[in-house]
Amino acid sequence: MTSATQTLPDDPDLLKAMLLAERARAERLEQIIKAMQRHRFGRRAESLPEDQLLLGLEEAEQAEAAAEVQHEQADPAERKSRAARRRRNRGALPAHLPRVEMIIDIEDPACSCCHSTLHRISEDVSERLDIVPAQLRVLVVRRPKYACRAFDAVVQAPAPARMIEGGLPTDALIAQVLVSKYADHLPLYRQAQIYARQGISLDRLTLADWVGRAAWHLRPVNERLLAPLKTSPRLFADETTALVLDPGRGQTKTWQLFAYARDDRPWGGTDPPGVAYVYAPDRKAARPIEHLSGFVGVLQVDGYSGYWALAAGNPGHPRILLGACASALLRAGRGRVPPAPIASEVLTRIAELYRIESEIRGMSAAERCRIRQMKSRRILEALEPWLRSKLGLISQKSKLAEAIRYALSRWDGLNPLCGRRAH
Repeated sequence: MTSATQTLPDDPDLLKAMLLAERARAERLEQIIKAMQRHRFGRRAESLPEDQLLLGLEEAEQAEAAAEVQHEQADPAERKSRAARRRRNRGALPAHLPRVEMIIDIEDPACSCCHSTLHRISEDVSERLDIVPAQLRVLVVRRPKYACRAFDAVVQAPAPARMIEGGLPTDALIAQVLVSKYADHLPLYRQAQIYARQGISLDRLTLADWVGRAAWHLRPVNERLLAPLKTSPRLFADETTALVLDPGRGQTKTWQLFAYARDDRPWGGTDPPGVAYVYAPDRKAARPIEHLSGFVGVLQVDGYSGYWALAAGNPGHPRILLGACASALLRAGRGRVPPAPIASEVLTRIAELYRIESEIRGMSAAERCRIRQMKSRRILEALEPWLRSKLGLISQKSKLAEAIRYALSRWDGLNPLCGRRAH
């Protein structure tokens, strides 16, 4: 095995360039480490969002790749070794992608020794990922007019419907704008710059008009997505904040994005998975009440009180039975390093619940309910009084006491796990 000094070049100028590149890379890595430490241990106001950290990592990885190329150019053996490692680790390309075959054959099929015709014994096949760049085109629609010489009549095929009457875009172009804006987070003014590079002048206001009109046409699709989900016996609900521009005030305002999902595949359900998103200006309880109008079943939620108002209308026989997430219990077991004995015991008991769920995954609903009644119910019934007893032994101002109170306040939401209804 060759040492590191034996693989270095002898050219002083090249050595100096490599040293400067390594120093620059080390400085970038130190900056990233400091930023990650500030993100992990600093105050909330000083912490960086994850996207900013990823940007820093991208710069370091790009600099490292450039340095590797420079090193590979000076060392053919290293270049060959790294190429072999890339072939082993790149994996297989998806089967649904179209394949365009290119045959690279020898120029002369005759043997260079005896001049007889060579016969094919095998071949090497390699695959590379390629892309066809997006290309704008003009769709020309011609509608011939026909007239009758005997009668004063003109016949012409009706014009195809357009999403934007009298507008330039086809449905495909509007779909591209929507995907770029909402899936790829590409603002409209940047999309306008992309089209301008191809000589197409589309200002931001025009693109915004397309998006607004398309949103109106797509509203029934969104409503249709939510309607079949509300026929399910169980749903999962969650919400997150979304900052939107407030042009009148020159700042941003906070809206809410609600998500209602169904996925019964882990336990052998037959209903197809689905999720519907609903955009709302606030987080009031009236929002989920409106969204889930007509839903009857179990709704798995977090600790947001707006969901709990769904079952408050008729406590005796609620149309919606709320199921709490296990995160309510996990709060009582997390946050201490090292964990307190009480927190460790909570995590141990929760781990037993997860072990039971892992064993019964894929069984029928009746069988899962039977095993939960027999095993999980015993754990939960013992855990609640145990938490209440430990709560009186610790400081009521501690984070652990706060987490225990949070879990106990939502204990009724854990009852559906074992087939019991809330108190």
